[in-house]
This record gives sequence, C-alpha cells and structure tokens, in this order.
Amino acid sequence: MFQEVKADKVTMLWNKKATAVLVIASTDVDKTGASYYGEQTLHYIATNGESAVVQLPKNGPIYDVVWNSSSTEFCAVYGFMPAKATIFNLKCDPVFDFGTGPRNAAYYSPHGHILVLAGFGNLRGQMEVWDVKNYKLISKPVASDSTYFAWCPDGEHILTATCAPRLRVNNGYKIWHYTGSVLHKYDVPSNGELWQVSWQPFLDGIFPAKTITYQAVPSEVPNEVPKVATAYRPPALRNKPITNSKLEARNDKSPDLAPTPAPQSIPRNTISQSTSGDPDIDKKIKNLKKKLKAIEQLKEQAATGKQLEKNQLEKIQKETALLQELEDLELGI
Repeated sequence: MFQEVKADKVTMLWNKKATAVLVIASTDVDKTGASYYGEQTLHYIATNGESAVVQLPKNGPIYDVVWNSSSTEFCAVYGFMPAKATIFNLKCDPVFDFGTGPRNAAYYSPHGHILVLAGFGNLRGQMEVWDVKNYKLISKPVASDSTYFAWCPDGEHILTATCAPRLRVNNGYKIWHYTGSVLHKYDVPSNGELWQVSWQPFLDGIFPAKTITYQAVPSEVPNEVPKVATAYRPPALRNKPITNSKLEARNDKSPDLAPTPAPQSIPRNTISQSTSGDPDIDKKIKNLKKKLKAIEQLKEQAATGKQLEKNQLEKIQKETALLQELEDLELGI
C-alpha cells in the first residue's frame, strides 16, 4: 500500500480502531493564486490497502477533520467562509451536507451520536448541535470568546472556556447541556486569569449512551446580559486605580444635570473624545481610533462569513497592541 502525496506538511488522523488514517496535505504556496495560505488536500488511507482523495466540493482551507468514535465515518469542515461541513463514509462518499455557516471546528460526542459544529477564534462562538443519527438540529447555543471546548465523558455535557494566554480578559468557563442550556458558570475575578480547565477522565463504557432529547433541560443559571467591552488595560495596571483626573471625570455624573437616555447600542471599544493639548499626541490618538474602528468592521465582516485577506487578518491580530498603546497615551493625558 502506497499513496504519493506532494506536500510541505502533513497531519495524520487515525480512527479509533486504527483501521484507517486521514492525511491533510498542505503546501505553503497555492499555485492557483486563490489563497494566501497555500493549498490543502484530504486523503484517505486504509490498512487494507484502499486509498482515495476526498473530494471537497468547496475550495478553500481545511479547518478541521474529525473521526466518529465508531470509526465508520468522519466530518470535514472546509472552504472559504462561510465554511461547509460534510460527513463522509469509508468510501469517501458524502453522507450528509450541513450546508455553509460561520464555523471552523467539529466535535463528535464520545458515543458518536451528536456532533457540534462551532466557530471559534476569529468567529463569534456560534455552535450547532446535531443529532447525526437522524441528521436533525438540536440546538444553536453561542459561547462567545471561547478558547477551549471539550465533551464530558458522559456524552451529555459540554465544557467551554476562555483561558489565558490566548485571552487575558473575561476568563472563565461554562458547563452546557447539549440542548443549549447553561447549567453552571464560573467567571474569574477581573484581577485573575484562567489557564486550564478539563473534565475528569473515565474509562470508555462507564457512561452508556442515552436517548437524544430535543427539549432544553432546566437551568438555574440566569440569562446573560451582554457585557460592554472596556478598553484594554495592561496586567500591571489592572489592580491599580486610575488616578488621572480627566479619566475619572469621564465617569462623573453631575447631580445638577438630568440623566440622559441610554443609547440603543454601545459600540465596542468606545473611547471618549478628550484632548491632551499636545497636537502630536492628539493626532496619534485619532489615528489609533481609526485603526481600531477599521478592525471592528473587519471582525464584523468575518462574523458574517466573509473571507478576509491575509493583511486584514494581520490587522485584527494587532488589536490588543493598539488598545494598549491607546491606553498608555490616554493615561498620559
């Protein structure tokens, strides 16, 4: 058995029974010029000598490929955003197509009867929970800013978390039921960070598979109120009060003035229009605000499924540094 694969890098994914392996072959340069990220192909190789190139009907990167625990099928998430997700059998024939959506990851439950398609990282944490025996959608919860996902060994509960160093603000974790209910939530104090969280391991077979339910289970966790994003503060300054009088004045409310009605929506990273008296500093602050506004627009475009260019993704990655630079300038006002 031998299959030639031309690639600069390969990733091998064996099924649980070790009867077949999926190979993601990646090249650094896409000769067609369609992508900045090179080209990827998916190959199937079985221990009985069978092999095939998995035909993915949409061009673009391969974000994730996962085996079902039964070792008889696998799911691929691929294509320019909005990405497609498809289940294939061992003949590499498509069994079910989930269509397109803002997703870049897939997670089978331990028993293989439920599949979660999710959009993390640059996406907004949308999840689709599917019954893959009947190919029926169960729920569509949202786990914003999640950097970690894991199924509980019982096949009923899901853990999502926001951890450092990937994200250093709003750290914490949630335990979900697959029907979309949040059963437990823990928020790390603002001066702390969460680095790791995991389920207690159990041997296979300890938890039998249960009949899938579509009705959300009761939850005592109150519905969340969206948090207003605040300006980034370096870790060294988070435990210190803001002593600058002009910064404090922004939060002052004069008792002589009637309260103004709250705006319908508050844009993220809203920054006051104070000036320093130094034209050079004011110019730098103005330019930083323009860059941050452009980044917000790019993130909104990515959330709607638009494929961003490489330079646009690089701009988004600079957001934290720009926020810190702006904070430093304003602290000096």
